[in-house]
Amino acid sequence: MNLRYVVLLIFVLLASTTVRNQATLGVWNPIKNINDPYVTEIANYAVDEHDKRTGLNLKLEKVISGETKIVDGIIYCLNITATDSSASSKYNIVVLDKLSQHFRNLTSFVPISD
Repeated sequence: MNLRYVVLLIFVLLASTTVRNQATLGVWNPIKNINDPYVTEIANYAVDEHDKRTGLNLKLEKVISGETKIVDGIIYCLNITATDSSASSKYNIVVLDKLSQHFRNLTSFVPISD
């Protein structure tokens, strides 16, 4: 086999592996590391924004699970626990994050029943 064909074959295989490992536009992908500081930052933003809108005083306890979808930015759909100083509750939150435009928007913050 010619050396050019071997190099071309290796290039094609590497390129296809790289494409498969990237998140697909418009598809929900599970968050692999829910303890990532950026994920926690998104969750804290959601709790703070919810507190501003409602007058409540919730505090984030932890991120339980989550998914992301790439659109015109990244949509974070997270399940969290938060406390109001007397009780801990679970919530599902959705935040649109456009890092390149320094823009975030809390689009949903709803309780999850056990």
